[in-house]
Amino acid sequence: MPERSIIGWDIGGAHAKACLMQGGQVVDVAQWACPLWLGMDKLDAVLQSAWQRWSAMAQARHAVTMTGEMVDLFPDREQGVLGIASALARSLEGPVRFFAGDAGWLRDGELAAHWAEVASSNWLATARHAAQVAGTGLLVDIGSTTTDLIAFREGRVPTRSRTDAQRLASGELVYHGVVRTPLCAVARRIDWRGQSHNVMNEFFATSADVYRLTGELDPAHDLHPAADNAAKDAQATQQRLARMIGLDRRDAEADDWLAFARAWRSQQLRVLQDEMQRVMAAHELDGQAVVVSAGCGAFLVDDLLANAPGPPRARLRYGDDVAPIAADAVGGRAAVRAWAQVCAPSVAVASLLSMDS
Repeated sequence: MPERSIIGWDIGGAHAKACLMQGGQVVDVAQWACPLWLGMDKLDAVLQSAWQRWSAMAQARHAVTMTGEMVDLFPDREQGVLGIASALARSLEGPVRFFAGDAGWLRDGELAAHWAEVASSNWLATARHAAQVAGTGLLVDIGSTTTDLIAFREGRVPTRSRTDAQRLASGELVYHGVVRTPLCAVARRIDWRGQSHNVMNEFFATSADVYRLTGELDPAHDLHPAADNAAKDAQATQQRLARMIGLDRRDAEADDWLAFARAWRSQQLRVLQDEMQRVMAAHELDGQAVVVSAGCGAFLVDDLLANAPGPPRARLRYGDDVAPIAADAVGGRAAVRAWAQVCAPSVAVASLLSMDS
């Protein structure tokens, strides 16, 4: 009898990501905008889209991880985990298992006693999968909103941190991403035409404006409205950046605004480099440790490592070197590898459930 399909889910507060696995290999990966803070109907819409995309949904098993319990739609994280799990259990016809880290795989009815193990554990799924392939090293997953910096050694994930609060303290979780981070959170002062300026602490622009202007942000990963709900063309993007230091786009030329975007890029890299060194030192990872990159911001990893002390490190891409992509993947292996890179936790939970079955 052929192995039942597995769909891996990563339900975030801003995006929902999923992958379809058949015979232990990934055949398709998808991402949808899911602004969960606006209501559970946003998740319902994602699930409807998935039903339309994959006919295998009706017979599939489902592996779930989540971070969406953090949104302020819910009174607390416990209610968030239970609410998301309940919605998935109602909509998905096949068996649903929730990734609970050290507690293993749980059914919906078991979550009341173990919700804390399920909450925001997607990083652990990705790190465990990477560790099984790469042995010893560091996962650098730079997403739209956050960055995970997770050490792994000899196929295991040694950190004692499990909650977001613990990982924020250790440096393993950095609330910096390449799409949704408000620029006023990136730096207090920024260089403009050779002079340092205070930054306006207003929600005028986000990191998407920076990487849109540098040409590094894939439009397919830029799914949320701009800070001012205006257009995402170069002129509107320059105007948002200009507001950060009290200017207008017309006050400078395009080359000036590109240089300004690169200054913000350098500031964000500096933050990530500091936290990466903190994590590597804490886990005594030497300069030869393998680095596994993931996330829609993986384009920053080469510069992140180039400016770090120590010799060059071996580098793997999660989508290319860790994710098991099928030869007959939908749209071609290259396309599915690229989406597996962006949606790594969904691929990781599907892969872990497949191996644990």
